[in-house]
Amino acid sequence: MGKPTGFKEFPRETVPYREPLLRINDYYEFLEEVPEQHLRTQGARCMDCGVPFCQSETGCPVDNLIPEWNDLVYRGRWREALDRLHKTNNFPEFTGRVCPAPCEGACVLGIIDPAVTIKNIENAIVDRGFEEGWIVPQPPEKRTGKKVAVIGSGPAGLAVAQQLNMAGHNITVYERDDRVGGLLMYGIPNMKLDKNTVDRRVDILRAEGVEFVTNAHVGVNVDIHELQENSDAIVLCCGATRPRDLPIPGRELSGVHFAMEFLLKNTKSLLDSNLQDGQYISAKDKDVIVIGGGDTGTDCIGTSVRHGCKSLINFELLSEPPAERADNNPWPQWPRIYRIDYGHAEVEAKFGKDPREFAILSKEFVDDGTGKVAGVKTVQVEWTNNNGKFEMTELPETEKLWTADLVLLAMGFLGPEDTLAEKLGLDCDPRSNFKADFGRHATNIDGVFAAGDCRRGQSLVVWAIKEGRLAARECDRYLMGSSRLT
Repeated sequence: MGKPTGFKEFPRETVPYREPLLRINDYYEFLEEVPEQHLRTQGARCMDCGVPFCQSETGCPVDNLIPEWNDLVYRGRWREALDRLHKTNNFPEFTGRVCPAPCEGACVLGIIDPAVTIKNIENAIVDRGFEEGWIVPQPPEKRTGKKVAVIGSGPAGLAVAQQLNMAGHNITVYERDDRVGGLLMYGIPNMKLDKNTVDRRVDILRAEGVEFVTNAHVGVNVDIHELQENSDAIVLCCGATRPRDLPIPGRELSGVHFAMEFLLKNTKSLLDSNLQDGQYISAKDKDVIVIGGGDTGTDCIGTSVRHGCKSLINFELLSEPPAERADNNPWPQWPRIYRIDYGHAEVEAKFGKDPREFAILSKEFVDDGTGKVAGVKTVQVEWTNNNGKFEMTELPETEKLWTADLVLLAMGFLGPEDTLAEKLGLDCDPRSNFKADFGRHATNIDGVFAAGDCRRGQSLVVWAIKEGRLAARECDRYLMGSSRLT
C-alpha cells in the first residue's frame, strides 16, 4: 500500500495547529490547511505490512480500511478513498477531528518509526468530499413501515439513525438538549469540533428522512411508555452522563463545578450569542484548577485559557507517564506515554509552564469565609506495583495549598442516569451501565436495544459509532428477521 519505499523516504509530518498565542483568541478549529501534496506524501508512508494492525481490534474499532484509502490518497484518487472510508465509518469528520487515533498506536510502522498520520488523512478525505459536493443525502428507495425511536443524538444515536434509516425504517431521534449532537455538540469545544461540522451532517440525515425532536428528555418530559407503545423498537444511546464526583470537605462551596456543566454552558452561550449573554461559567481573571486529565480536562483547560484566566493548574492523580513505551506496554497496545495536547501547549505558551502536576491527591476545598472556594489542599502520592495491583500511598510532609477561585472536576463519568433504567425495568451491569451483550445489544426488555457509552461506559467517539452500527443491525434483524446492515 502507498509507495513501497515511502516510509523510508518521508518523515512523519502531522497537520500543524495554529500558533497557540493566536488561536487562544478565538474558538475556531485549530488545525491549519495543508497542500494536497503533503497528504499524498504522508499516505505514501503506509507500508505493505501484510497484516494491517491499524484496522484490527487493537487499532480502529470501526475496522476502517486504512491501508486502502491511504493508497488511494497517495495516488490522488480521492473520490474512491471517500467511498472506502464511508464503507465502515458513518462520520469520519468527527473521528478525524476528535478520535485519539488508536489506529496510529497499532500502526506496524510504529515499531521502528513514527506511525503513519492516519487521523489527518482520514479528516482530509471527508473534508474533501464535502468541498467537492460528493457527500449528498441518500434516502432509502422504499420504507418498511416500521418505527424506531432512538434516544440520544450523540455519535452512537446518529449512527443508529443513519443505519436504520438506510434500511428503510422510520426513525425519530429524541434529544434532551436544544440542539442535535449530544456529546458532539455540547461536550466537545468548538475549537476541537466546529458545530457547523455537526450541523452539516445532521442536515444530511434530515434530508434522508430522519426526524429529530429536541428539548425531549425521555423519561422526564417525554413518556418512555408512550414511546414503547408507538414504536416497533427503541434504541437507547443516551450516553454516560453521571460525572464522577469528588466528595471531600468543602465540596459544597461556590466555584466548584463539574467539567461538563462548564463546557456545555460555554458552547451554548457561544452559539447563542458569541458569549454576550453571560450565561456561562467564566474563568476570566480567575485562578483555575482542573482536577483530572484526559480529553475532558484538556477541553476545560483550553476553554479557560480562551476566557482569559489568571492562572491554570491541572491535577493528575497518576504519575507522569514515560516518554517512550514501557516494557509492560508493548506494541500494538495503545502507547501510554507522555503527550502534550492542545490545551497544555496553550497554557505553556501563555504562562510559560505545562499546567500538569502529576501524582497529586486533592484533600479539601478551602472556604474564603463567604462560602466560595479559595483554594485546594493536596498531598503528593506514590504509586507502587504490588503483584500487578497498583497501590497509592500518601507521602508525608508533601501537603500544599493551591490558590483557586474556580475548580473544574474532570474525573470521568460513572454511567447513564438512573431514570430510564428505573422506568423501563432495565437490568444494569455492576458499573450501572445498561446491560446488553456486545454484538447483540439487546436489553432484557423486548424490543429495547442499547449502544454507546450508556452500554459500555465512558469511551471514545469511534466506539460509539461502532456500537451504533452493531445495534442498528441487530434492531433491523429484530424488526425484519434478517439484516443486510454491517
